[in-house]
Amino acid sequence: MTTTSRATLRPLYARLDDASVEEIPFHAGDGTKLGLTRVTRGHQDRPAVLLLHGHTASSDMFTQPETRNLVEVLLDEGYEPWLLDWRGSCRLPYNETGRRYTYDDVALYDIPAAVSYIRQRTAGRPLFAVAHCIGALSLSMSMTAGLVPGLAGVVAQGVFLTPKLAGRTSLKMSVAGELFRSRFDHIPVDFRKVGFRSRYTALFALASRGASCPDPTCQILCNSAWGVGASLYEHDNLSSATHDRLAELLGPAPLWILPHLRRVTLARSVVRWNQDDHRYRALPENALDRASVIDTPVLLLSGSENGMWLDSQKLCRDVLAARQPQLDVRYTEIPGYGHFDAFVGRGAALDVFGHILEFLGERA
Repeated sequence: MTTTSRATLRPLYARLDDASVEEIPFHAGDGTKLGLTRVTRGHQDRPAVLLLHGHTASSDMFTQPETRNLVEVLLDEGYEPWLLDWRGSCRLPYNETGRRYTYDDVALYDIPAAVSYIRQRTAGRPLFAVAHCIGALSLSMSMTAGLVPGLAGVVAQGVFLTPKLAGRTSLKMSVAGELFRSRFDHIPVDFRKVGFRSRYTALFALASRGASCPDPTCQILCNSAWGVGASLYEHDNLSSATHDRLAELLGPAPLWILPHLRRVTLARSVVRWNQDDHRYRALPENALDRASVIDTPVLLLSGSENGMWLDSQKLCRDVLAARQPQLDVRYTEIPGYGHFDAFVGRGAALDVFGHILEFLGERA
């Protein structure tokens, strides 16, 4: 089965009052069917903002109806949001079925194609990007390859050029990942679908050790991050409605992506996986070594309690300040926030989005 077949995009889960939502038939540069959504309100001459979710999440994380979401905030402040569901989206089937991919494919085919299309539709208006987690990591590779030049500004949340995991997380990713890959293609998060009598039961049981929340989906995400021992959010920052929808917001994690993820974390840099395939030669072997190519201001955001990527963003700011002092890079830490809750937390509109709007407003 190719990635262009049987890819049915489920509907965007959103409540966007007085806004026009355009679902666009869209394909990546290699023909893979993706999702691209344009949200407009009022005037058509607004600066555009491309929103990039993290791996196993989707554009739903920017439009959740139970809180004041980022798309609503951007619309109210005079921006035109564009939401890309790249191939790692849980609104698409590729994490569980279809041809396997690496983050090279996202950086080479998904993000540049979306930027090119948006620029064609917006006729030279400023284009910003706000990216979360692996969406930001992949964007850093696209930027250092020179594939998305001239962005008006980039907000990278959680991680960017210098991915850093806790030692125990790296160890579990290496050891447990190899053990799991012999039995599973992916790690599910919705215990209601797998049930008690499934081959995943033991994994959910391990994830529940020491967990304070009785919900199995929350345990495997907040207490274990798909079995690697990290945490994706600060539990108390989620509303009860968001907590109940975690299985919709974060989908199964493919285990075959772990070798690339392990390589970038060991290198403490975003490195290319496909070293011998000529199709990927446009990407740098090591994105950090090509950081001088970055031609746009960058805001590095991270929660102070980031249980996934730790202080990766502070490290990135420090490394770039030493190696590439000419770059316009700033770092902002959000007190009391973890990783995923920086966008879906019940107080994110007050605590986080203001930093994004201030950065965009200085350059719009």
